[in-house]
Amino acid sequence: MYLGIDLGTSEVKVVLLDEAGGLLAVAGESLSVSRPRPGWSEQQPEDWWQATGLAIAKLRDKAGAAFAHVRAIGLSGQMHGAVLLDAQNQVLRPAILWNDLRSVAECQALTAAAPRLHQLAGNLAMPGFTAPKLLWVARHEPKLFAAIATVLLPKDYLRLRMTGAKLCDTSDASGTLWLDVARRDWSDELLAASGMRREQMPQLVEGLQAAGTLLPEVAAAWGLGDGVIVAGGAGDGAASAVGIGAVEPGDGFLSLGTSGVMFVVDDSFRPNPASALHTFCHALPGRWNQMSVMLAAASCLRWFCKLTSVDEASLLQEIEAMPDEARASAPVFLPYLSGERTPHNDPFAPGVFWGLTQAHDRAALGYAVLEGVSFGMVDGLDALRAAGTAVSSLSLVGGGARSPFWAQLLADALQLDILTHVGSEAGGALGAARLGWLAAGGDISSVCTRPPVQAVYQPDATRHQALQTRLQLFRDIYRSRPAPQQEA
Repeated sequence: MYLGIDLGTSEVKVVLLDEAGGLLAVAGESLSVSRPRPGWSEQQPEDWWQATGLAIAKLRDKAGAAFAHVRAIGLSGQMHGAVLLDAQNQVLRPAILWNDLRSVAECQALTAAAPRLHQLAGNLAMPGFTAPKLLWVARHEPKLFAAIATVLLPKDYLRLRMTGAKLCDTSDASGTLWLDVARRDWSDELLAASGMRREQMPQLVEGLQAAGTLLPEVAAAWGLGDGVIVAGGAGDGAASAVGIGAVEPGDGFLSLGTSGVMFVVDDSFRPNPASALHTFCHALPGRWNQMSVMLAAASCLRWFCKLTSVDEASLLQEIEAMPDEARASAPVFLPYLSGERTPHNDPFAPGVFWGLTQAHDRAALGYAVLEGVSFGMVDGLDALRAAGTAVSSLSLVGGGARSPFWAQLLADALQLDILTHVGSEAGGALGAARLGWLAAGGDISSVCTRPPVQAVYQPDATRHQALQTRLQLFRDIYRSRPAPQQEA
């Protein structure tokens, strides 16, 4: 058996694969995000650890006796978060997350201090990345900054608690702005630009490498035997790619989770930061990837459901019951609830409902949310194509993959075939389990296969054409927004 642990922003998800790679059981435990000031986003690492234990207990109950036969564990996680440890491995402050916006000024400072940043890291400096967060800590919490012995990414804090080892894989490290992404090694030049040193960084491994074993006390608490291997793992995007079988150049997927990701595999390092695209190491050696990233995707739907006191399934039924003319006259929604990365690199981009009238009901606004996220994905696809990346179809993963209506809307908006797969909602957790399998001796060609296709959503030319007027309005609203009021 192979166990996958995915540390997301809203949930720790765990899955168990059997010896044939089948999905035997899935469980999860929710997480909350602290927002002590506007634009801030934090979580307590101890909460991740406690939630992981609870999720493991649920999975063990579902799997029964099979759970005790786990041979290896893989890790996936939200990228960019800064877990700051002192010399005794104690957490110094709440982790600053990927969707935190406080370090805008520090992005400018880092770009000035590291002239080769784009060449080495392959990415623009954005507030979500790890390096600007450390510059912010150095400026605003200097005593705490001086006490930092190690910086870990979120999933690697779980690894520390599981194995006692301070390790990071190259895919997750790509999101720090401290990695020489072409060489797959820490860059002393980039570290120095943010006041950091190599000895404060975890050791680097590839995602499919064995990277320690489960501590005896953790194995006993989880009901596992001795010698369970823990793989290098991956950032959530690369892990989702492994889970969906996107491992060869040109393979790709679209993820609708808290954030939205369009991910395409490459066999070389081809950065294009001018389009606010991300170029990272893939979880497999000799592979890289390009990604367009939306900061809010399925989280927009969760936000709207909470705001209007409705569950997602009921709202989707209301939306599906709408006549076509009601959708055509719905408000237009800009999904920038946390700012935006691709293509705008604008942390102050606002969320917007435009065109509201008394005739609009909850279903009309709900449809606008689905459509607005889909239009954000269109902008991401255009950025990928402008960078020379060819895309002909995409697999859909993450929580949004559960909605056939949303999958068809994406196909119509993107004018691409959208495929869903059996187990595709497991996302990064499935890929993490596969990386564990590879670390235990599995073969890439047999482990990293495409899961069975569940459904294919083909674009409808008439609906695609009808969406173009609303897409243009979507873009015009962003361009005509007032200048942002930046917080000091």
